Amino acid sequence: MRTRAARSVDPSRLLELIEAFARVRTAVFGDLIVDEFIYGDIARVSREAPVLILNYDSTEIVPGGAGNAACNVAALGGSAVAIGVTGRDDTARRLLDSMRSSVDVRSVLSARSVRTPTKTRILAGGIHSAKQQVVRIDRPAGDGLTEADRRAIATRLLKAAARCDALLVSDYGNGLVTPALIAQARKSLRRRGRRTSPVLVDSRYSLLRFRGMTTCTPNESEVEQLFGIRIGDNTRVLERAGRELLRRTRASAVLITRGSRGMALFEPDRPTVHIPIVGSDQIADVTGAGDTVIATMTLALAAGASFIEAAHLANYAGGLAVMKRGTATVSADELRQAVKTDSE
Repeated sequence: MRTRAARSVDPSRLLELIEAFARVRTAVFGDLIVDEFIYGDIARVSREAPVLILNYDSTEIVPGGAGNAACNVAALGGSAVAIGVTGRDDTARRLLDSMRSSVDVRSVLSARSVRTPTKTRILAGGIHSAKQQVVRIDRPAGDGLTEADRRAIATRLLKAAARCDALLVSDYGNGLVTPALIAQARKSLRRRGRRTSPVLVDSRYSLLRFRGMTTCTPNESEVEQLFGIRIGDNTRVLERAGRELLRRTRASAVLITRGSRGMALFEPDRPTVHIPIVGSDQIADVTGAGDTVIATMTLALAAGASFIEAAHLANYAGGLAVMKRGTATVSADELRQAVKTDSE
């Protein structure tokens, strides 16, 4: 299959699509994760062990996983309905409080049998220097979901999908998301005229279990792990991997994000399109950038974009996200400005 550089996309068309985001309601289903950031100033090296002693500064809790994807949908101007599971703990309360102002969280199940998964990042730095991550502590949800919990979340998902224009699936491997449940939800999505409602899947470990989605948006390292390969600068290996993903997932398109190398869009019977990174290639933080990419792609496709138009918008949004530290969102205004600046 031939490849080519990204063809030009009309900036005015991209701006029209961004305006149309406000008319899209998206069901965001998957693993709700708490991203906790603990900040401290370096005081000295400990005498107990060769480790730094930090003077505590502050703690920040932001939505991660499906929560971050939902917040990105909302920040971009769309309506987001979150469907997932949390524990009945203080962490869950703080998570939902942080989302409630912009995201509909009424379909989130509070289950006694699980713990809200949390990723705690400890960042350290001097008074006049940027703080860097020194360690991360993960507290997984465990395998506590009961059959009653699973039936309850399935009911909530199907009801939410019936009033939404798109489905975004965020699977971080906590056991909540299954291919069978996604297939059911896809049938429940409401339709706009003859256009099929898009279903996008971001699965950290199990992408090949899913079939028939509209698009998936894995990053390059995830693709390498799926197939046991090394891509790097080898576009032939990238091409084979992208085509194999298309074949095995039966997706309508595959968008592989490649960090500073940009993105590669694969569609059946069409040349692969390579989209270069927008803006600086000096990436500050990739945390949560994949959530920004899939949120933008979902809104764009639901608004009527072609795959290449949606990929360009996702590329702009991803480029903005990686310039922000921590788990971040990108606003519709930021996305508009990026499109306008690049077209000048």
